[in-house]
Amino acid sequence: MSHQSELISTDINAYLAQHERKELLRLLTCGSVDDGKSTLIGRLLYDAKMIYEDQLAAIEEDSVKSGTTGDDIDLALLVDGLQAEREQGITIDVAYRYFSTAKRKFIIADTPGHEQYTRNMATGASTCDLAIILIDARYGVQTQTRRHSFLASLLGIKHIIVAINKMDLVDYSQDTFLSIKKDYTEFTKKLAPADFQFIPLSALNGDNVVNPSKHMSWHTGLPLMSMLESIEIAEDKNYTDFRFPVQYVNRPNLNFRGFCGTIASGVVRKGDEITVLPSLKKSTVKSIVTHDEELEFAHASMAITLTFEDEIDISRGDIIVHGDNLPQTADSFEAVLVWMTEKSLLAGQQYDFKLGTRTVQGSIKSFRHRIDVNSLEKIPAPGLELNEIGLAEIKLDQPVSFDGYRNNRATGNFILIDKLSNVTVGAGVIENQQPPTDRPVDTVRPHVNKEERAHRYGQKPATIMFIGVSGSGKSTLAHGLERRLFDKGRVSTVLDGKAMRLGLSKDLPHTAIGRAENLRRSAHVARFVNESGLICCASFVAPNEESREYAADIIGPDNCYFIYLNPPMEICKQRDPSGLYTAYEGSKSDDVPGLSFPYQPPATVRLELDTSVLSIQESLDEVLRLMRTEGII
Repeated sequence: MSHQSELISTDINAYLAQHERKELLRLLTCGSVDDGKSTLIGRLLYDAKMIYEDQLAAIEEDSVKSGTTGDDIDLALLVDGLQAEREQGITIDVAYRYFSTAKRKFIIADTPGHEQYTRNMATGASTCDLAIILIDARYGVQTQTRRHSFLASLLGIKHIIVAINKMDLVDYSQDTFLSIKKDYTEFTKKLAPADFQFIPLSALNGDNVVNPSKHMSWHTGLPLMSMLESIEIAEDKNYTDFRFPVQYVNRPNLNFRGFCGTIASGVVRKGDEITVLPSLKKSTVKSIVTHDEELEFAHASMAITLTFEDEIDISRGDIIVHGDNLPQTADSFEAVLVWMTEKSLLAGQQYDFKLGTRTVQGSIKSFRHRIDVNSLEKIPAPGLELNEIGLAEIKLDQPVSFDGYRNNRATGNFILIDKLSNVTVGAGVIENQQPPTDRPVDTVRPHVNKEERAHRYGQKPATIMFIGVSGSGKSTLAHGLERRLFDKGRVSTVLDGKAMRLGLSKDLPHTAIGRAENLRRSAHVARFVNESGLICCASFVAPNEESREYAADIIGPDNCYFIYLNPPMEICKQRDPSGLYTAYEGSKSDDVPGLSFPYQPPATVRLELDTSVLSIQESLDEVLRLMRTEGII
């Protein structure tokens, strides 16, 4: 069963040619915590004699210090290489191992079982053809079992082996195996159709891993290694839809201009007529070039360079396709998102979206629902938290070409990148956008959207937020701006912090924390007002920078305009519209911004006004000038 062959010692070139022709299977192990994923991989390689002698010696030595199997070798250490993993006896990051047999080459990913590392599991599963879902025979189907099964289904993995592990701890009971199989099968009825196979095994003792188990003669199926070698995956690849994302334009001299990349799906031949997206320029394939030779045709997963008969403008990020088989092109679509960072995902936030080789800016327009991975129930939600999964509508700044993920995995996925940190914060798969076939198309018009309302009202929805200490003139200017806009035929409304205190924020204290929470709640209201096509004239103290940044993220940085009012504190105390400063003198309260605690001036604002110098009308003139410059009115 070893990957070794006699050809290695007799004809190395023949061996390498034979090895190159082997089919590659990408797979991963997943499941709940301590189900034995790392041990299974270690046992698989150990029993198949695929561990080098120096690796084995190192693992034997480490087993003495970090092992969890007593005097026996701890095979889990083969993939759990991080110090933190060995100290805690858990898997944290995705570990990849490569091996081969006489029949196939394999890349196997060991993914974490803890809920907090679900994002790592999604990363490992994104390129896999097969998943091994491990279940501890003592505990049966767990929450993470369902979560990982749902993710595997979501990411389009069509072959799933359900390995019921640790059968030695339940006396190799057939009844236990059948009971767990029944429970899991019931859950999978809600998942997309897939090839599910079940196998009982003991990774620790090697039962049914590489060799058939002597303890479970009641199981007549193949051992795990034989299953991995025999599962058919060739038909899973998409050879119908030709998609070639351009990665690089190669122009070494004046006589050659080629377009490099890896074929995402489909087949291309010399002489094929092609179309370039998004430009829709057409040409004919002149040559298909690789490092070694020129080909007559090429297929999915091959790295090639294409040249064309015509000189047409093609850049990185464009997609080359057959003219009679076009993907969809749009600037919006629905997608299932997996959120991968601590900061909440909310509608309106801006990100970079990377689809294949193209990166465009965009935002989450709205959320349809969050998905409960235990029941697969669709739950209304304003956004997503770390490791949560949900359906959202994506709005991009420019059109892109894509396929529904279930039709084409290669061109139906994307990642979200934080624009400031450049960190990947989420991943998504695009839902098939075709209308259902059981009802006529266009019989019901879609809901009115923000763009339609903005066009009808002749304005750009935005939130103009006046901030500053009490007495700086916030409420006066907010109401004055509404009057000016109303007189100009615009549609707006006022959102005042004091009014919020009488309703949605009535339960909050007048502390720094209470003020921050009031601003957070109000930001959601402001976003709703903007989504309705209206201009929101807001008035809030907003004494600290963190709460202001959070409010801007909720409303949308491009929709939120802070106007900082900064007259001298003595002027504000003289005005004292709410009697706040008079009360402070009598009680020395610790809840008065600017007196009890410093008011943090904003780091960046769109406009700063000293209302002790400027009149109300002069101040409003400045605000309206800004709004015209920004295209709001």
